Amino acid sequence: MSERDELYGLLADAEIDATLRSSLSAFGSSLLEANRRFNLTGAKEPAALLPHLLDALTLLPELDGRTIDVGSGGGFPGIPLMLAGARIDFLESNAKKCGFLREQIAAFGLGGEVFCGRAEVLGRDLRLRERYDRAVARAVASATTVAEYLIPFLRVGGIALMPRGRAEEGEAAAVADAAMVLGAEPLEDILLEGDRRIVRLLKRRPTPERFPRRTGIPASKPLCR
Repeated sequence: MSERDELYGLLADAEIDATLRSSLSAFGSSLLEANRRFNLTGAKEPAALLPHLLDALTLLPELDGRTIDVGSGGGFPGIPLMLAGARIDFLESNAKKCGFLREQIAAFGLGGEVFCGRAEVLGRDLRLRERYDRAVARAVASATTVAEYLIPFLRVGGIALMPRGRAEEGEAAAVADAAMVLGAEPLEDILLEGDRRIVRLLKRRPTPERFPRRTGIPASKPLCR
């Protein structure tokens, strides 16, 4: 059985719509093939990739308008969300991963753009700064660091969406403080199965010009931690 067929069956067992499962299985098999040439994901087989596909789709009900996926890597969560009908642009700092994302967008006839660069730099680019209704990122760093990456891209009234695992001690207070500094405030977390949740931050006012800080600083010196 091909990896695409195996993924299709696994998605069928998860009760994913037939049209969507066809495109998701095609994307997944392409990702697994490319992953053998250079590192895109830790998942090496269809069964390991399935949770990543399903986890990406949990964000779909929260999307409205134009969304940017920051730190897209191998395309999570952005490509599955686009295949499900969302409007997504991508930001990724690794050139090979940017190339893979562009290949997938072209292969599926999708309309998103890929911006290759660091969030700390592109968060100051006037083409992107405060232009988006939603900004999403997987747990690539501490919650306050991810907030500093995402919030500058949001227009006032936009929402940052951060899929996370179990909360660290003191995380909620730190995120609330960092959000305030960045011009946002926390909304109630969306609880998923197990320890998974989606942290949400609503942007209330423009982000101060000093954010995001220069490359590497948000990760090495997280706000309010």
